[in-house]
Amino acid sequence: MPIRYARLISLLLVLAAPTGVLANPFEQQLANGLRIIVKEDHRAPTAAHMVWYHAGSMDETNGTTGVAHLLEHMMFKGTPSTGPGEFSRRVAAAGGRDNAFTNKDYTAYFQQVPKQKLALMMQLEADRMRHLNLDSKEFAQEIKVVMEERRLRTDDQPQSLLYEQALAVALQAHPYRVPVIGWMNDLESMNVGDARTWYTRWYVPNNALVVIVGDVDHQEVFKLAEKYYGALAPRALPARKPQLEPQQTGIRRLTVKAPAELPVVLMAYKVPVLRDVEKDVDPYALEMLAAILDGHEAARFSKSLIREQRLATSAGAGYDSTARGPGLFFLQASPSEGRTRAELEAGLRAEITRIVKEGVTTEELARAKAQLVASEIYKLDSMFAQAMEIGQLESVGISYRLNTRMIEKLQDVNADQVRTIAQKYFGDDQLTVAELDPQPLPQTPRAHTAQPRH
Repeated sequence: MPIRYARLISLLLVLAAPTGVLANPFEQQLANGLRIIVKEDHRAPTAAHMVWYHAGSMDETNGTTGVAHLLEHMMFKGTPSTGPGEFSRRVAAAGGRDNAFTNKDYTAYFQQVPKQKLALMMQLEADRMRHLNLDSKEFAQEIKVVMEERRLRTDDQPQSLLYEQALAVALQAHPYRVPVIGWMNDLESMNVGDARTWYTRWYVPNNALVVIVGDVDHQEVFKLAEKYYGALAPRALPARKPQLEPQQTGIRRLTVKAPAELPVVLMAYKVPVLRDVEKDVDPYALEMLAAILDGHEAARFSKSLIREQRLATSAGAGYDSTARGPGLFFLQASPSEGRTRAELEAGLRAEITRIVKEGVTTEELARAKAQLVASEIYKLDSMFAQAMEIGQLESVGISYRLNTRMIEKLQDVNADQVRTIAQKYFGDDQLTVAELDPQPLPQTPRAHTAQPRH
């Protein structure tokens, strides 16, 4: 490894080394099944408070797609003791900020506040964990907001539409094939009873995780958790059955026509994700491959496809190694003027083939390692990012205590492993190719009737 990158990684790992009590973060589980994870960080007098529910869009059923995200919206509509919208107003009055997000794997709610206001946040979250108002009139208003959000972020965004359609073709059985926001027809036919069923089924303490990072004492936090969350009764959770994607036996292709300025080629390869932090090898090598192809100006796509060949105006690679469901490795690019989508697909394939034939250099592997390790370490600068890291790992079944080991495993990736996974997974039998065929842009953009909350 080049000396400058080795020194950078060593410095970053020193910065990442835990300080103070070795047990930090601290963990406790309440009698009702709720897990509390507290990470003390005394650099600023603030606290990040997050509640993670282990239920996302992959837990939905046909006919009610989008209900997980819709319920996230409804969680701000009040309880018997807190009126509609009052939750966020009280957070703002406390000098903090709040929001929420829904994922295929989980739904999470957060507040960042002065540490003195942490107890109030826990009180508010515990209240809506059990006592949410699901009013039909509020639902009727909010479902319109969600439908408009779908129009704004997907239907009117050609690349988002392409990605949505690509997933629906690449995956045949697994619910990852369904968009988090749901299909429009399901949203149109959804009712408040669907939201109530989802809330009753999944929003229980034994299906939740509370993560708190900040200038706090963990023992005091555990006392507050018992005070506010401890009284909530657990309920039996629905059985989750395995949802495995059938083996793909040949290349899949689709074309999406939508108003757009440029064509796009999106290639999705089926690849594994992390299941065993210690034993798995390929997910770490796939992360390294993504960093080698994309991520900085000297990466292969920028250097070869954009600057040297002038084949693409943009090109990127993406892969997430942590997920409850199946993994996909994406290549995406837009062709330069005068170049076709077929030429661009051939160019993307050629970059993978070159790695299979020639491997990767010591220099680019070292640069990719430094980049990936740095991105992990820099999360420590933010209390919110630290809480996110803990919650995301736990939500996909990986212990947050293995995060450092995951960084070490990334460092252990060698050039042969990168070459091997390029040969192993990037064949046509694992590939879906989606093309955006640009149509004329409308003369007058559609007027949006409502803005989504987040």
